[in-house]
Amino acid sequence: MCRDGLQSSPRGYNAGSFKTGTPMSSLATALASCDMLLIDGLHAFDFTCDESGLTIECMDGRQHRRWSFTPEQLAAAVGAGDEWQLNDAQGEHRLVCMSAFRAPDEDDDEPDLDEPADR
Repeated sequence: MCRDGLQSSPRGYNAGSFKTGTPMSSLATALASCDMLLIDGLHAFDFTCDESGLTIECMDGRQHRRWSFTPEQLAAAVGAGDEWQLNDAQGEHRLVCMSAFRAPDEDDDEPDLDEPADR
């Protein structure tokens, strides 16, 4: 997850991605600090936000869904609270930037398997 806008993210989205000579939109700022989206009522973890725009993919039952938004569409997004309205050729979409809960990499209560057992 990108915290200060200078670190790169494994998914490709970061605040520095939108440096194209224009100031970053509020939505672009929100995208830089989130790791999960809610788009049209569907949770999406697989998304990329870079200089070419925003691409979101998720599964809706058995159907693979994909949305693409240009930098201009991101800049034109209208925010109300934590919800954003985006428009593309297919119509209007509702987007919410969210933070996913993550478990720590190591559990403190489990024994370290690299160390020999006390016998």
